[in-house]
Amino acid sequence: MSETTGTGTASVAKRREETALQAALAAEHAAVYGYGVVGGRIREARRTEARAAYDAHRARRDALVRAVRDLGGAPVAAAAAYALPFAVPDSAAAERLAAELEDRVAGVYSDVVRAAVDGARGSAAEALREAAVRAARWRGGSVAFPGLAERAAAAAAPATPTS
Repeated sequence: MSETTGTGTASVAKRREETALQAALAAEHAAVYGYGVVGGRIREARRTEARAAYDAHRARRDALVRAVRDLGGAPVAAAAAYALPFAVPDSAAAERLAAELEDRVAGVYSDVVRAAVDGARGSAAEALREAAVRAARWRGGSVAFPGLAERAAAAAAPATPTS
């Protein structure tokens, strides 16, 4: 393999990693927004858990901003608002929304695990695990393979920015 080809391969891997990190950043932006809704509807007994998840997603979001910048990219900005997958009129719906947010975040982190190299892979695997554990807590049970694209395809469409 020539030196140019090796550099080209490294460049493709870097772009693939940056694309996955940008998707994770977009998901974290949506999760932070979604947990704002959860926090407004969740019953008192689960508010501490919701606040901890909100703080965790804010920390992951901030770390992803740094990671994208470290790769030379411009981090994707948060939207002003996001469409929720369903109405959230009460605490039960807020718990379902929290589980859905975590499932979606787990899905994008599984893509980061696949695309990342070196230390970023371990960090993404940790974020995937944390999201899967939070989803199981909100749902009251776990899924066999959290973060798999095949499972996500069966779920509702991801939260999208509103116009």
